[in-house]
Amino acid sequence: MVSIKIKLKEGYGDFGMPKYETELSAAFDLRAAIPNMKVISPGDHALIPTGLFMEMPPGHMAHITPRSGFAVKRGISIVNSPGIIDADYRGEVGVILINHGEMDFEIERGDRIAQMSIIQFEQAEFEKVQTFSETKRGEGGFGHTGHK
Repeated sequence: MVSIKIKLKEGYGDFGMPKYETELSAAFDLRAAIPNMKVISPGDHALIPTGLFMEMPPGHMAHITPRSGFAVKRGISIVNSPGIIDADYRGEVGVILINHGEMDFEIERGDRIAQMSIIQFEQAEFEKVQTFSETKRGEGGFGHTGHK
């Protein structure tokens, strides 16, 4: 288990600390820290603040991903999914929601709008080469294995 330092935006302390909804959840929900209802029309997008500031230890990042229920029922997603929060970012976490659906999407203060996972990572060291080792796949990509 990793320890993440959290600061809550003034006026949104009633949201409480982030929490996992079930014992084995990989992600926790992010809430809309907005004073009034926000409407995202079909085809539009909006940056929604979460009221959450965080400090992660080196070697960790946060991934922000859409809520599956919003995606399947309303066509709501995240423009830059997954959104990445680096360990050196200290600003308020925001979520760029997009409405791919056919109806207006209304967001109220405190609504759960996205989910966040904490991920451990390693930075890579890059080595310039002229050739790669051979593999069966080679340069095959984007559908190279067929449909069935």
